[in-house]
Amino acid sequence: MHAVITTLPGDGIGPDVVAEGSKVLQAVGKRFGHTFELHEALIGGCAIDATGTALPEETLRVAHKSDAVLLGAVGGPKWDNPEAKVRPEQGLLGIRKALGLFANLRPVTLHPRLVASSPLRPERLEGVDMLVVRELTGGIYFGEKRREKSENGEEWALDTCTYTTGEIERVVRAAAAMARGRRGKLTSVDKANVIETSRLWRSVTTRVMRDEFPDIQLEHILVDACAMYLISRPASFDVIVTENMFGDILTDEASMLAGSMGMLPSASLG
Repeated sequence: MHAVITTLPGDGIGPDVVAEGSKVLQAVGKRFGHTFELHEALIGGCAIDATGTALPEETLRVAHKSDAVLLGAVGGPKWDNPEAKVRPEQGLLGIRKALGLFANLRPVTLHPRLVASSPLRPERLEGVDMLVVRELTGGIYFGEKRREKSENGEEWALDTCTYTTGEIERVVRAAAAMARGRRGKLTSVDKANVIETSRLWRSVTTRVMRDEFPDIQLEHILVDACAMYLISRPASFDVIVTENMFGDILTDEASMLAGSMGMLPSASLG
């Protein structure tokens, strides 16, 4: 196999991660007879410094011509100004949208030698083996954003969360297919008791699972309950599917089961 891969070291620890990952790729290629052609490009804070934008057109051009992208990290104290017009995170959101990467996969397992690194007791961690599938190109991160002043001088801000039936269907199907290859259980996480997009999420998920995946056990859990269950009974989860912001928060929480964010690999698929 021959594959063209764009490497995006980015900021902070990103260059170190990508450098070691590239060594692993070359070792895999040598052992199994594959060749990997690597092309480096800019994203995030270093891209802002070099070009004035977090996602240069050249980076998108190279990425579109590649078979895969190996991404390090974006952001750091140098660019940590929430009032800035251009921020490193815009590069991350932009490349997800441009490449159509709608499903983020984050497996959570524990290495036996690192059990003590988790803040949870070892007996609470026994049997933890889950996969979180996060919708990645919709929701509040990609909705309309406004910040204005009223006539009385009071500021107000708006972030719009929008989901379509199609966006929900495709990520639920991806998650259900993965559950079918694991232990056959899918947990859908929403906030359907108060949020309209979550009500749509729940109804679409229920229909897709009933009509297309009747062999998979489905449960619906509110996001606040899920946050508690990740600590109180983490081994009960097999595959979790959820919307963009909820997935962002819950995967960070789940990383503490393994000991740190650095222990959770991640892949974004389109």
